[in-house]
Amino acid sequence: MKPPKQADFVERRNAAAAAKRQLVEKMQLAPKLDDPELIASRAEKTRLKAANAAQRAERDRLKREADDRQKAEQDALAVSEASAEKARLEAAEERALTEQAEQKAERDRRYAARKNRTR
Repeated sequence: MKPPKQADFVERRNAAAAAKRQLVEKMQLAPKLDDPELIASRAEKTRLKAANAAQRAERDRLKREADDRQKAEQDALAVSEASAEKARLEAAEERALTEQAEQKAERDRRYAARKNRTR
C-alpha cells in the first residue's frame, strides 16, 4: 500500500469544502416538495394505488363468491349423497324384511304340509 499523500491542512480544508459544495448543489437540484411534476407523480401514484385496491377488493369478492358457491355445491352434493345412501339402506332393510317374510311364509307352508302329511 502506498502511503497517503502528504497533504497539508489547507488542501484538506479545500477538499472538504469542495465536497460540501458538491453535496449542496446536488441537494439544490433535487425536486422540491411543491414541484408540479412531483405533485402530479404523487397524485398518479395515489390514483393507481386506489385503482389497485379496488381491483384487489373485486378479485377478493369474486373469490369469496366462488368459494361460497363451491361450498354450497359440495354441501348439496353431500346432502344428496346422504339421502341416496339413506334410501339405499332403507331399500336394503325393506328387501331384508321381505325376504324374512318370504322365508317365514315358506317355512310355515312346509310346516303346514308336514302337518297335513302326518294326519
